[in-house]
Amino acid sequence: MEKLNVAVIGAGHLGKEHARIYSEIPDVSLVGVVDTDKDAGEAVAHRCKTRYYSSFEEILNKVDAASVVVPTKSHYKITKELLNNGIHVLVEKPMTGTVSEAEDLIKLSKKSSTILQPGYIERFNPALEAIKKLDVSLKFIECHRLSPFTFRSADIGVVLDLMIHDIDIILYLSKSKVKKIDAVGVNVIADKEDIANARIQFENGCVANITASRVSFEPMRRIRLFSENSYISLDYHKQEVLIYKKSPKLTLKSIDPEGKGVTTITDLKNFSFGDLLKIERIKMDNQEPLRKELESFVDCVKNGKQPVVSAEEGINAIKIAAIIREEINKNLKIANI
Repeated sequence: MEKLNVAVIGAGHLGKEHARIYSEIPDVSLVGVVDTDKDAGEAVAHRCKTRYYSSFEEILNKVDAASVVVPTKSHYKITKELLNNGIHVLVEKPMTGTVSEAEDLIKLSKKSSTILQPGYIERFNPALEAIKKLDVSLKFIECHRLSPFTFRSADIGVVLDLMIHDIDIILYLSKSKVKKIDAVGVNVIADKEDIANARIQFENGCVANITASRVSFEPMRRIRLFSENSYISLDYHKQEVLIYKKSPKLTLKSIDPEGKGVTTITDLKNFSFGDLLKIERIKMDNQEPLRKELESFVDCVKNGKQPVVSAEEGINAIKIAAIIREEINKNLKIANI
């Protein structure tokens, strides 16, 4: 089988992981690692037994595909050149900093018949895949994504840095168009929002509440999903899903509170729910989501498949993020009047 020639553009925190994984995929040849920081680029290239390049222009005629893992402000320029040269691209989230740039890249991708895949790693998280298979009708979604300030994405605010992951996830799970968005946020360290909260209402009645912070002492990546007959809790760090399913038999009549002398919910602590409430714990495998994402990208390029996460989905998340940021900025101006 002919190997796919791939390059990684960006040798930072995440770029070095892209390079490591590509170097381990049997049907991939990691042609090179590109970074303007010579020391960082050479170090990653050496570990992955490949060449270092100081500019992405040097690899344009050497590769079939590339990962773009640089600061968001450079996504558009680099991805545009790659697509114009017929190179398939996986560009880390957010695909671009603006909607218009993303629209332009999608047009270029279609014109050049190349794959443009936004890097939403959570879509390849086995925990999220398990939830999707349940196919529940969601009424409320609550997301928390908190982390310490890393200084790695200071060119964008927390909405495009962290919240964008959960925006993509709720659009993926809600199966509905957005009806209304309310949002607030504050700057703490950077000149853009470091903490943000958004409430998104969908046309099908589902409501999502998303909180993102990059000035938290303790990291948290958690999502809770509520439907009429089930409650699902997903912890990304623990790679664990807890599913609480209600049986049709679980009613006040089946519990018979009057017959048992129940006056408060605590009086039910010794009540055996038996088959009235099923609690299922799903422990995920240890396969890293980034590896699954890159392997899927390689498979799409080699076999002409459509990406798991399409460029159109990438731009939809950017559009929602743009509205959230507009709401945040509007509320900040009102607060400062």
